[in-house]
Parts: sequence; C-alpha cells; structure tokens
Amino acid sequence: MKGFDFEEERIKLEIARLGAKRVLLQLPEGLKPEAPKIAKVVEKAGALPIISVDPCYGACDLAMCEAEGLDVDLIVHFGHAKMIKHEKVTTIYVEARATIPIETAVFQTMPLLANYKKIGLVTTVQHLQILDQARELLTLAGKTVIVGDSGKIAYAGQVSGCNYSNAKTIADEVEAFLFIGGGVFHALGIALQTAKPTIIADPYDNRAFTVNEQAQKMLKQRFASIQQAKDAKTFGVLIGLKPGQEHLAKALKIKELAEKHGKTVLVLVGREITPEVLLEFPTIDAYINTACPRISLEATSKFSKPVLTQSEFKVAIGEASWESILSDGLFEN
Repeated sequence: MKGFDFEEERIKLEIARLGAKRVLLQLPEGLKPEAPKIAKVVEKAGALPIISVDPCYGACDLAMCEAEGLDVDLIVHFGHAKMIKHEKVTTIYVEARATIPIETAVFQTMPLLANYKKIGLVTTVQHLQILDQARELLTLAGKTVIVGDSGKIAYAGQVSGCNYSNAKTIADEVEAFLFIGGGVFHALGIALQTAKPTIIADPYDNRAFTVNEQAQKMLKQRFASIQQAKDAKTFGVLIGLKPGQEHLAKALKIKELAEKHGKTVLVLVGREITPEVLLEFPTIDAYINTACPRISLEATSKFSKPVLTQSEFKVAIGEASWESILSDGLFEN
C-alpha cells in the first residue's frame, strides 16, 4: 500500500493469536480509501472486517461503543499512537508510518530557517522514523537541533492534535520550530502552544512554508471570543463522550466556578460537538469546552456563540489574564 506501512503481517498475526472472528477497522480521514484493501487482509486471516465510516480525530476517538455493540473481538486503529491506558475491547494501533522521502522538503525550509540557529524538531507519529535523518540534515546546515521528550506522549519529538508537550518543554531553548508533516493542523498547534515561529516541511507536496500569520489571526479570534463571552449570562459546559475526551470531573469543577461568578450553567454532552448541534440551544450565550480543545480553536468562525477552553473562560471571568494563558498554552485545559 503506497505511501504508508499498514503492517499487514502484524494484523494477520494478531487475528490468529486472538482467534478473532470480528475485526473493527478504524481509520482517520485520508487513510479511509485504503480500508477495502485492509479488509481483504482481515478476510484472508479468517475474520469478518467491519469498517467504521465515522470521523476519527485521534487515539482519543477510539470506536469502543461501536465495537462493544457489534460484539467485536479486535479493534485495529490506524494512524495514531496509543493514548488510552485501558481499552474495554482488545485494540492494536497501526501507526501507519510514512514511507516517503523528506530530504527535498527539509532543504526547502533552509531559506525560512536562515535567521534561526536553534531549531526545535517535531513531527507526527507517521514520520518519527525520519527524525534522526532530519536532525542530521539540519546539523549539516549549521543548526543546533533539539528534540523534546516530555514523557506525556508516546514518543520523543511527537505531537498530536491536542498534545504539544514535547514542543512546550523545549520552547525556551529554541528560536523556531520545524514541523515535518502534511497540512497546517499540527503546526498551528505548535505555534499557538509555544508562541514561536513555526515552519512546515511538507514531504507530500515537497514544499516549505510558515504558519505564523495564521497563528496570529487565530489568536485575535480567540481574544475576540473571550471579550464577547464576558457579557454572557448563561453558559453551556460541553462534555465529550469519546473515550479520551470525557472529563466529567473537570466539567463539574468549571460549572461550580461559573456559578460562583453568578452565571447560569447547563451541562451538555455529546460525541460530535459541531456548530449545527449548538444552534439548537438559542438561550445559551456561550460555551465552555471540556472535550477536545481543538473544537474551540479550529472552528472559531463557524460557531455562532463563543466556545471557550477552560483557561479562556477564566480570562473572561477575571480569574486569569490573557498573557498568562498565552504563556501556559491555549491547549491547557
């Protein structure tokens, strides 16, 4: 399967070892087109493949309820590293490591990195195997390269959609970050979490570019949402139902804080928290999000009401300053 390693032999061995008869395949967008090919691998191993068509946003979004409801013996989750400590249904994680070269994309970054000596190097799980190669290329170009290992995520140098701790721990030691991977999603997270210039080396398109302007635009949007929420009287506290996004204790704590400040609070829970879903509650003035923080940060302009992270809510009620949450990181829930 071109471009990624789907570990077909490992999948067959695990099916045989477990004697699995029903296997749920869960892939993120972008990898779903490969599902029919993987299903054939499962069939040849003697099991029934069942393909999840729902969106998959990360290892926090494990299809556990679906697996239990379908009496599945094994979940094969693609594209992410393990995040949840204990799964109710046996799960293997196929990280889908990329098999494409990165040299051209890294060389494209050199003009953008010209003014920076100390570089923080980060990537997603798909490209972790090329970190040493990228470090060598940058070192040969005269850069000092630092890779963070916070111990809060599976691998050194790795970032995920909501975990930028490896970048955060070295932010004071570097002048800029180089992210190796496709798209702007993760690079924006790095820029927002560290307030450092962030450059992308995209090996899929063999190009390099920065996300600094986009990060500044997003920060302005977040500040505007906080200002708007200051006048809100009724808040909805959002709880996610996905296995890695359910934070009931945090939600109840932030509810108590809001009520202490004279706010009316409703608790809302759901698997998919979208702008369309929240339109059904016109009497709620603003929301506090305890699920995935990217819900707040990625779709600011799509929501008709402010959807704040917990730290942003504290700014709105005067319990924290904008400067302090920028320093701590917008993803600190």
